[in-house]
This record gives sequence, structure tokens and C-alpha cells, in this order.
Amino acid sequence: MAQAPGRVMGIDFGTRHIGIAVSDELRVIAKGIETVNWNGEDPEWALNRICEIIKEMGVNAIVLGSPARTDGARSETQDKAEAFGRSLAERCGIEPVLKDERFTTVLASRYLHASNIKAKKQKKVIDQVAAEIILQDYLNML
Repeated sequence: MAQAPGRVMGIDFGTRHIGIAVSDELRVIAKGIETVNWNGEDPEWALNRICEIIKEMGVNAIVLGSPARTDGARSETQDKAEAFGRSLAERCGIEPVLKDERFTTVLASRYLHASNIKAKKQKKVIDQVAAEIILQDYLNML
């Protein structure tokens, strides 16, 4: 399968924190770059910041975590993530690929704990690491 050139952005959507990761231009490695904090109500600031990152980094594809419940049923957060993805597509012109991201925050927490990262530091980067996991999994499938 031929890959389009350019970076891919991974997004771990949350109602307070949005983890952002970006791939290298060859689409091999994911790296967490920022946690966008927002009030959970008005997505304007978060959408604007993510669009800025897209332009700055030359992103031309997005994978957005869409968290289904463990029983496979739709969740309220999944609905919010997909609505956020539609708004992002309208604002930035890139339609996100939705990817089930159940347990990514748990995996990120385990990784950070195993890496002996202090709890205060973990809290600041856990969403970025979850975005890395979402993005790396997607990149591995390409």
C-alpha cells in the first residue's frame, strides 16, 4: 500500500485534555508533542490550537481516538469525540480517521509508571502518550 507523504496527527480526545502526537514525515514514528487543555464546553480555542499545529507541522492526515465502551456500545465521549472530529474537518480541511482507543490511557499510565516518571509529570504528559499509542498503532497498520 503506497503511503502519502507528510505527517499524521494523532489525537486522544478528552473533555478537559486533548493529547496531540505527530508522526515523522515518513510516517514511521509517533511522538507526543502537546496537551491542549480546554473547558469541555466551548471547543473554539482547542480547535484553533490544533489547526495551528496542523499548519506548523505540515500535517495532512489525522487519526482521532473514538472511545467505545468496553461492551462495544456507544459512549457519550465517543459521540463528543466524533462531533469534535467533524468540527475539526470543517475548520482545518482534513477529515479524521476514527480509531477505537479503548484502554490507551491505561496503557499510557502503565508505560509512564514503568518508566519511573513521577506522578506530577505523568499527569502533564499522559494524554500525549495516549495520542502516541493511537497514532503509532495507526502507523503500524499502514
